[in-house]
Amino acid sequence: MTSPGHQDLAVTRATLDDWAVVARWAGDEGWNPGVSDPACFFAQDPEGFFIGRLDGEPVSSVSVVNYGDGYAFLGFYLVRPDLRGRGHGLATWKAALAHAGGRTVGLDGVVAQQDNYRQSGFEPAHRTFRYSGVVPGTPVPDGVRPVEDAASLAAYDTACHPADRPRFLRHWLTADGHRALARVVDGRLTGYGVIRPGRDALRIGPLFADTAADARALLAGLAAEAAGRELAVDVPEPNTAAVALVEEYGLTPSFETARMYTGPIRPYAAERVFGVTTLELG
Repeated sequence: MTSPGHQDLAVTRATLDDWAVVARWAGDEGWNPGVSDPACFFAQDPEGFFIGRLDGEPVSSVSVVNYGDGYAFLGFYLVRPDLRGRGHGLATWKAALAHAGGRTVGLDGVVAQQDNYRQSGFEPAHRTFRYSGVVPGTPVPDGVRPVEDAASLAAYDTACHPADRPRFLRHWLTADGHRALARVVDGRLTGYGVIRPGRDALRIGPLFADTAADARALLAGLAAEAAGRELAVDVPEPNTAAVALVEEYGLTPSFETARMYTGPIRPYAAERVFGVTTLELG
């Protein structure tokens, strides 16, 4: 497709191979993308990734990943730095957003873009802060064990997210370099978390737990996997127990985003969200 008003900009669906350049752009912006993230993102909705090209060269990107009939999530809104301010980003945005149809769309917007997102119908729900640092190693607490079966986590994950995502979850738990841990107390699942390699630091996400004690146990287990390397987790500000937990472990905030939506979303257990999955996919 050619973008209206930008006859030289061709916006097309991207392949997984195409998305390698977008991942590099995200890394250059300091987003610290996970090394295996793109394949997991494409597993959810392979039709939801868009690139704008000039003379065949990628210059802009947007992803709009659909979850069922009611929800989509927008991410990777990027324009090559030397071509910003020319309307290529907005043209790609419009072409990509059409993929969501009538679904409510969510995104995590950086501060500099939030006014622009409001003009496109997105309203803020809460702030999210990335906390990072090195967590001292401690013994893995009782009840924390490796995840063996994605199906066993599907219902728990669904309760903590605005949409079902079993297909994504299967890939996320088993992707190269990903390590998933669950907390089980008296035979009952009380939370789970995933740590994965990123470009600049290890990333934790999601970190879902019934209580702060469960989240603390999982964070300790995930930190043991980090083996003294820097890690980062994106924490929703309204969950004050989550903020207190990462500060207790000595992690410090580095940047903020705002979770924004175009309309109503399905209720979910926000109090269990101690760390979001990704800022690109919700």
